[in-house]
Amino acid sequence: MFIVAITGGIATGKSTVTKVFERHGIPIIDADKIAREIVEPGQPCWKKIRAVFGDDVLLPTKEINRAVLGRLIFENKELRGKLNQITHPKIHRTIFWRVFKYFMSGHAYIVLDLPLLFETGILMDFIYKIITVSCDSDKQMERLLKRNELSEPEARNRVESQMPLDRKCEKSHFVIDNNGIIEETEAAAMRIYNLMQESNKHWQNRFTILGAILIICFTVYFLNKTFDFWPKSKNL
Repeated sequence: MFIVAITGGIATGKSTVTKVFERHGIPIIDADKIAREIVEPGQPCWKKIRAVFGDDVLLPTKEINRAVLGRLIFENKELRGKLNQITHPKIHRTIFWRVFKYFMSGHAYIVLDLPLLFETGILMDFIYKIITVSCDSDKQMERLLKRNELSEPEARNRVESQMPLDRKCEKSHFVIDNNGIIEETEAAAMRIYNLMQESNKHWQNRFTILGAILIICFTVYFLNKTFDFWPKSKNL
């Protein structure tokens, strides 16, 4: 199995690309969805957030008020760091576990939707291809203001908290320009999907892992035959 990562900036249209792969049966690990799951009321991360930020960041239902918390962390780098220390380790462990489960299920490849791929560096050594979804800064601001109902300073703070899009594009194998209509973006995603379908990388990875397992087993067997350290059962 191999991993294809989809990243980009906030409000650049990553979900449009992800849905193309999802419609064709490719498993998706969505880091944003995981981030929401781990802060549900009663979860360990929820308790830590409440302890650090207080009840002011809670709704009457005890759910996290994402709008209030968002304003706090994007205006204060220190608070953003505290939130990341609470949530990122759990997000990363959940991603690793889901990758392992998909690997054991025999999938050829999966898609990891991770906006902060380059910022966190998670799984970089295991990712086969990286797709960055990009658009012009004006278009990005327009979409963000409309989607999240933010003021312009608030939207700009969120954009500037991430790595610049041009740097992400430089580090990627594929770049999808999402300035046009949705059909153009989906067509670009389909071209990449077709390339991934043709790849035999998942067989290479499985043979490599199988080879490593066989080497370990042979080494253990050889050492046991040489040094006789494995306890022998006695017949009664």
